[in-house]
Amino acid sequence: MTMIAGAATSAVSSLQMDDRWLVRVTDLKQYAYCPRVVYYQYCLPGVRPITYKMQAGIDAQDRVEELEKRRSLREYGLEEGERHFNIVLTSARLACTAQIDLVVETGIGTERRLLPVDFKMSRREPGRHFRLQLALYGMMLEEAWLGPAPEGVIYLIPVKRALRFKLDKRLRADAESMLAAIRMMVTQERMPPPTPQRSRCVDCEFRRFCNDTI
Repeated sequence: MTMIAGAATSAVSSLQMDDRWLVRVTDLKQYAYCPRVVYYQYCLPGVRPITYKMQAGIDAQDRVEELEKRRSLREYGLEEGERHFNIVLTSARLACTAQIDLVVETGIGTERRLLPVDFKMSRREPGRHFRLQLALYGMMLEEAWLGPAPEGVIYLIPVKRALRFKLDKRLRADAESMLAAIRMMVTQERMPPPTPQRSRCVDCEFRRFCNDTI
């Protein structure tokens, strides 16, 4: 366990804010998929390779960004607004960090609104963990840009479909609870049980570190 403790300290040292380390918002989707993926990423830093699927997602998002600059905002239910791409944010209150694919800013004064948009390489209806991630984007925008973000959008790249969600109080509270669970797991160096859906373990790049799955 000594090796893991030292590795964990090294992994989080680059994500510091005062005496706290910052959780990456993208960790939420990984934690929902299998909490051990997040545990290994922090406690065994540098062991995860960039897979073909991961690189394909990065390339697809780059192409979507170029197209996004030329099309209207009607797909998001908006007539006009200002686009901001790849917004990097750090939240002092939540102690987390994120990069938002797109933020659409509309209105002025009391009518000003912020709409976070998350691009996904998926054809399916997004699971709740993606909406939790979106809720954190909204809270971080409100803290940093001082404007309300009552809704967010998940854009499904393969089917060119924009899904709009309300970032309500319950969703925000659940997102903060998952952040707290991730932080406790890593700081206590407590390896969680694997995902109950063991079919996910077959192609997992961290499978070699588990001896209780398949």
